Amino acid sequence: MAGKLLTTQSTLQCPHGGTVTATSTSQRVTAGSGAHVLTIADVFTISGCPFQIPAPSGTVPSPCLTVQWVVSDLRVKVNSTPTLSESSVGLCFSATGIPQGAVTVANTQQKASSQ
Repeated sequence: MAGKLLTTQSTLQCPHGGTVTATSTSQRVTAGSGAHVLTIADVFTISGCPFQIPAPSGTVPSPCLTVQWVVSDLRVKVNSTPTLSESSVGLCFSATGIPQGAVTVANTQQKASSQ
């Protein structure tokens, strides 16, 4: 995959508009402005997802809570862990472990690219 690297300052969302917050496990590599480069080993949590599923008695909240990355960069690594770029694919999961759609990259830095 190729594209601009994702950092802790990138804007990511679940498919329902929830905000994805990334916590970097590596404090060594930055991509300008003090933003740490993200890898598949980092922690991604989601807040503010309004998703609900139909139920016999109406609807039941089923918000996206976490992200699991299924496609990462192939050639660029931080501490032997693949980095993430705007072309990486991450799936959003509910508390019950049900995949609910792919992460949307709304904005990222424009200086560093990966493959």
